[in-house]
Amino acid sequence: MTTVLIADDQPMQRFGFRMLLESQDDLTVVGEASNGTEAIRLVDRHHPDVVLMDIRMPGLDGIEATRRIVSTGDRTRILIVTTFDLDEYAYDGLRAGASGFLVKDAQPEELLAGIRAVASGDAVVAPSLTRRLLDAYIHHLPTSSPTAEPRPEDPRLAALTDREREILTVIGQGWTNTEIAERLHLAESTVKTHVGRILAKTGARDRVQAVILAYDTQLVAPA
Repeated sequence: MTTVLIADDQPMQRFGFRMLLESQDDLTVVGEASNGTEAIRLVDRHHPDVVLMDIRMPGLDGIEATRRIVSTGDRTRILIVTTFDLDEYAYDGLRAGASGFLVKDAQPEELLAGIRAVASGDAVVAPSLTRRLLDAYIHHLPTSSPTAEPRPEDPRLAALTDREREILTVIGQGWTNTEIAERLHLAESTVKTHVGRILAKTGARDRVQAVILAYDTQLVAPA
């Protein structure tokens, strides 16, 4: 059974989500929050598998709530629910540690599939869409001047083999496992093993966070 917390300041939106989720045999709603502060408190109490997190809520918003929940190391994963797919708030949510995002007008089956994917450890947002978001809002990342001293290598990359570094780079470029396997002449099962090791060694929670890591460490430059 996958447990879900709904965080949204609109009662009718919460009601709709609850009705949909409780129609499924493998999903159960453990609580509802109308703002970020309540979401944090209920996560601490129930430790749900997934939080459906609205962004614009009174008081503490969904971005900061996501950041605080992720920082505790709790196993709970965050699925941001936003109004627009290419949205600065969605970008901020991913960088805060969310495992993905969905738009509010998504089809019910898309929402259900997204919750199940996040609960199983997968990311909901395709790597190519993550890259589009990062390219759109890359101005948020710190830049170095041409005369600045070279940045020391990020310690998160130190444990990676050359092959793992290569695969992290192409993950950041939006390649899927199938594309990596075809272009690097590897078995897809081997690619999956490499991806798992990359996530474990770098501490990235999922593939979305791996894309962000590739940008942060300058393995990938914006298009």
